[in-house]
Amino acid sequence: MAQAAAVAKPPAPPRRRRASATPRRLPYLLIAPAALLMLGFIAYPVLSVFYYSLQNYNPTKPWRNGFAGLDNFTQIFAHDPQFRDTLSFSAKWVVVEVGLQLLFGLALALIVNQTFAGRALGRALVFSPWAVSGVLTSAIWVLLYNSQTGLTRYLADAGIGSYGTSWLSDTSTVFPAAVVADLWRGVPFFAILILADLQSVSKDLYEAAEVDGASRLKQFRHITLPHLKDAIVLSTLLRAVWEFNNVDLLYTLTGGGPAGETTTLPLYIANTSVDAHNFGYASALTTVAFVILLFCSIVYLRLSKFGGETR
Repeated sequence: MAQAAAVAKPPAPPRRRRASATPRRLPYLLIAPAALLMLGFIAYPVLSVFYYSLQNYNPTKPWRNGFAGLDNFTQIFAHDPQFRDTLSFSAKWVVVEVGLQLLFGLALALIVNQTFAGRALGRALVFSPWAVSGVLTSAIWVLLYNSQTGLTRYLADAGIGSYGTSWLSDTSTVFPAAVVADLWRGVPFFAILILADLQSVSKDLYEAAEVDGASRLKQFRHITLPHLKDAIVLSTLLRAVWEFNNVDLLYTLTGGGPAGETTTLPLYIANTSVDAHNFGYASALTTVAFVILLFCSIVYLRLSKFGGETR
């Protein structure tokens, strides 16, 4: 009987193996090298800027180097009128550039979103300036604005203006000339992002609106714009940050001149660090610029209700 009971006893259930933690950790292990590189190439320079902003650091005057505390920031806000002037011009530059780029980019996106002969070629022509580097863009417009061989020469031949006129050396024309040059490269950025979002708008909405008698303007106001809200908010924020930090185009076109008329805050920082070798003060200026951008970005996202439902 004992042998029969032993034979009839069901086998013990197999031990459940502990799930290996390796599959769960594998994604983190794979991205770890890239994360470490980003930490090294981004976090370290940022922290270094914060550190040097509290230092007097000028390699050409090593006897003055040392801990400065908040002296650099006191100098910025209390004794540096050039900081206020460059910050004011930076704000003007960002508002004008981003506003015009958004306006023209939206118009171009709406145009190339339509069906017409040669639409593919038209889109390629519209987007091509965005593929050109900033330095090459600057070189192109330097040639176009050349007083001897550029646009002013041909306008003078047509009886408009005079020979030898340089738009980049005249305080009354340098700002519009720089704005046009940057518009040529910046407008396609908005056109690309807005066109990509336009592709996802259902045509049924427009057909239903037409049945209800809505005009093209009402369709644009109540269908197109609400759908494009997040794309417009994100693109304007990104472009505003990039325009605020714009150095290559203005440095190549004008060098901040004439008479400092086109010196932005980042260009002032570059001149302070590279030309004057005052890296401590330049780091303090960079820290202030970082705080300004961070504050403005947070306020803009809050006011625009980015990511929220559109009524």
